[in-house]
Amino acid sequence: MKEKIYQIIFEHDTKAGKLFDVSLLWIILFSVFVVIAESIPYFHQNYFLSFSIIEWMLTILFSIEYLLRIYSSPKPLQYIFSFWGIIDLLSIFPTYLEFFASGYHYLISVRVFRLLRIFRILRLAHLNKEAQLLVVALKESRYKITVFFLSVLAIVVFMGTLMYVLEGEKSGFNSIPQGIYWAIVTITTVGFGDIVPQTIFGKILASFAMILGYVIIAIPTGIITVEISRSKKIRKKCPICEKENPTTSNYCNNCGDKFKD
Repeated sequence: MKEKIYQIIFEHDTKAGKLFDVSLLWIILFSVFVVIAESIPYFHQNYFLSFSIIEWMLTILFSIEYLLRIYSSPKPLQYIFSFWGIIDLLSIFPTYLEFFASGYHYLISVRVFRLLRIFRILRLAHLNKEAQLLVVALKESRYKITVFFLSVLAIVVFMGTLMYVLEGEKSGFNSIPQGIYWAIVTITTVGFGDIVPQTIFGKILASFAMILGYVIIAIPTGIITVEISRSKKIRKKCPICEKENPTTSNYCNNCGDKFKD
């Protein structure tokens, strides 16, 4: 029984497994639609009880599925602490949280991340490869991005402090954190306009921050693009089937041929 449940829930090659996965995807889509529709005031006021019943039915269904995954998994703890295991748990947790605080059930929209399984179910291998390439590029650029982030943080703290000194409370800059908030909004080119400089020096600083914002936005994009390009170049190509493999591979992931040193 345990092996049968595992084949249906975890395997995608069998007819029963594929039917289970496709049905689950449609149920997830429906559950996300329900929570979105329930947030609309008209539906919330007139159909609250119906939405609540549907939500609890779906949550119980997903809870049973989650428990079955733990029961049938050869390594339950590995599944529980895996990416998919955490997402599966978060998709049912908000509803039970309603017993202690109201309003948190809307967070079950996290179920939309479970739709990412469609790449595995439909065997969209090329999309999986591109996703892995992006993950590798992000990992390789994490130190550069960290240094860049700390540099930007230093800039916004300095500019926020300087704007607080130049403008003061009369222009709405009643504290350094308020000035830092203005610097972040300005550098990111969001520009809410709730706080604006009034003095000449304040406007000069704001103009500099706006121009600097375009440069700052472009830098992380360039860093990640370079790493993606580098990752594509250093991938191993199998001489038999000509499929690309990660540089750490000793065997081809497609045909199993051993790479020569």
